[in-house]
Amino acid sequence: MGAAATKALFIGVVIFVTAHFFVELPVAHPLAMVAFLLLTCLSFALLGFIIGIWAQNFEQLQLIPLLVITPLVFLGGSFYSVSMLPPVWQTVTMFNPVVYLISGFRWAFFGTADVPIAVSLLAIALFTGACLVVIWWIFKTGYRIKS
Repeated sequence: MGAAATKALFIGVVIFVTAHFFVELPVAHPLAMVAFLLLTCLSFALLGFIIGIWAQNFEQLQLIPLLVITPLVFLGGSFYSVSMLPPVWQTVTMFNPVVYLISGFRWAFFGTADVPIAVSLLAIALFTGACLVVIWWIFKTGYRIKS
């Protein structure tokens, strides 16, 4: 899990540095950007660990990212503001954990967000905590670890 989080962190930093060669990229809140980067790396590394333990073969390993993570990212406000959606879809979108990651990064870079920053941090912390609880349960019960 640590290796996955570190790899994600390095990739994020390389993309950020490379972007500076092509566009002016303002960072309104640098400490918040680092906090959201670390929480994102950690939470997705934990989720990847859970998926890796759950999957019995390579096809199952690709199932969750393909059918769950990708749609959540595209429907999470990465290419649009959630405020552009009709009220019913805004409510539905608030159940997507990726919305809080994207909103937090948007606030860190540009100073505007779809969701209050405290709510974003709390949602990411709860998601990370839920992943930690699942991993604790996996180790406690030996799910797919014991033969």
